[in-house]
Amino acid sequence: MNEVLSQDEIDQLLTAISTGEVDAEEMKTSTDQRKIKIYDFKRPDKFSKDQIRTISMIHETFARLTTTALATQLRAMAHVHVASVDQLTYEEFIRSIPNPTTLAVIDMEPLKGNAVLEIDPSITFAIIEKLFGGKGESSSTKIQRELTEIEAAVIESVIVRILGNLRESWSNVIDLRPRLGRIEVNPQFAQIVPPSDMVVLVTLETKIGEVEGMTNFCIPYITIEPVISKLSGQYWYSSVRKGATTENLAIIKERLNSVIVDLIVEIGKIDIRIRDVLNLRVGDCIKLTQVKTTDNFAIKIGNKEKFECRPGKLGSKMAVQIMKIKSDQKAKDFEDLEGGGEE
Repeated sequence: MNEVLSQDEIDQLLTAISTGEVDAEEMKTSTDQRKIKIYDFKRPDKFSKDQIRTISMIHETFARLTTTALATQLRAMAHVHVASVDQLTYEEFIRSIPNPTTLAVIDMEPLKGNAVLEIDPSITFAIIEKLFGGKGESSSTKIQRELTEIEAAVIESVIVRILGNLRESWSNVIDLRPRLGRIEVNPQFAQIVPPSDMVVLVTLETKIGEVEGMTNFCIPYITIEPVISKLSGQYWYSSVRKGATTENLAIIKERLNSVIVDLIVEIGKIDIRIRDVLNLRVGDCIKLTQVKTTDNFAIKIGNKEKFECRPGKLGSKMAVQIMKIKSDQKAKDFEDLEGGGEE
């Protein structure tokens, strides 16, 4: 907003100019030195700085997970990190990548539209060579050709594994289910949006052993437009701090119900020397002390006594019948485990 001068200020300014205290040419120069930002209407900014930072944070998580996955799968040193996050037109992205290259067209379900994962040929052939038992050295991976059918199948399996990391990194924003659509080698055959459409380009510096290259992940604006409001620092940190919600507790209880634990029926104890344990042989009998068939036995879950039981048979199998829960507090713990108690 321009500053409006009062009449007194105007009079003082005119007086200063007439007396020579202020040079009119200097005022003109200082007036012209305004900060002007050039705006290109052919490639308008679709993403705010806050959204760009959030996308960068998401893919930093993706880079860490991918580093671990590649190092494990290739059994070699691997390093992936975010080099830059930029917005540009799709045509500029297509023109910036080599031909041939490895272009994976990804279905971004439940979002409508596709994204593109481009892997530098040197990285592609380093991965393939490592999986085929080679050294994956830079001298043998400077290859500029299309993938064979076998090589394409191998790199597909690697990309599918990487997409699992992508789903996990986007989990705070959306339950993304990325799926590999197809692999192209010519960028001109991967026209997922019009050339003038804006995209966000995440550039990942990738290193496999001694081989270095770039991996680019291109997401069109039209694809992530439904969740663009969630790509803000405020939403990101609020979703990270959600913690224990009713939905999360229900999921945890559901998973606990399927956990397998050791249940031990203890029929007696005996103190025995190490010497006697070492001398035990098949067929030896160990006499337990203070064991009566009328006594209840202890049932342990893990290393804690939870119940008392009595032995018997169920059909042709040995069985025990629960007679008593050890204490009221433990009973409450058991009810909580079954999902019947609340704090």
